[in-house]
Amino acid sequence: MIVLLGVLVVVLGFATKRNPLLVVAVAGIVTGLLGGLDPVKVLAAFGDGFAGSRSVTIFAITLPVIGLLERYGLQEQARALIARFGKLTTGRFLTLYLGLRQIGAAVGLTNVFGPAQTVRPLAAPMAEAAAERRHGRLPGRTREKVRSFAASADNVGLFFGEDVFLAVGSILLITGFVNTTYGTHLEPLHLALWAIPTAVCAFAVHGWRLLRLDRHLERELLTAAAQSTTTAEANR
Repeated sequence: MIVLLGVLVVVLGFATKRNPLLVVAVAGIVTGLLGGLDPVKVLAAFGDGFAGSRSVTIFAITLPVIGLLERYGLQEQARALIARFGKLTTGRFLTLYLGLRQIGAAVGLTNVFGPAQTVRPLAAPMAEAAAERRHGRLPGRTREKVRSFAASADNVGLFFGEDVFLAVGSILLITGFVNTTYGTHLEPLHLALWAIPTAVCAFAVHGWRLLRLDRHLERELLTAAAQSTTTAEANR
């Protein structure tokens, strides 16, 4: 049980807001040493893990491409596109994005959307544009709130949508562990079917929160405008 101290390192590192990469690396080293591995074998385990997960470094290719697209007006075009749909509010747009993200993850297209390739260059600017069309220029705090909700739509859609896909790693890991440990015969299809009600509930709950965002934004901006007017009158 002493090897579980590595989990404690992760908890303490995140609680104290340390660099996530450094926290995970230290936790891996601590776990390996407590598990009886010498430093060379710990380093070899890190190398094997990196070599087996080379797709993680795909960001080194996608980020420059996204940067070039943004430099040549990707966000401006996204804002112009959302401006054509007068009835598409911030909450409605993000709910639509949540549904698309969840459906895409459910059929295995987990890398089509994402924070780097979709949320930052497209979804967040379009959500901001929808809010600005109704309320005018957004304060910095309100703008960050819209961006955070855009990121949450992507995260919730992926997290609860990917388990519906049969070949996702978590489904295969669960079935393999249960069948090997307990000698049962659990099919991936069974877990995927049971994940559908959870995905539907997640969409309903978070979709409701996204739709309520429009009302929160209106109330927040009205309050900010009233405070600004009061401050201006007091200064006079």
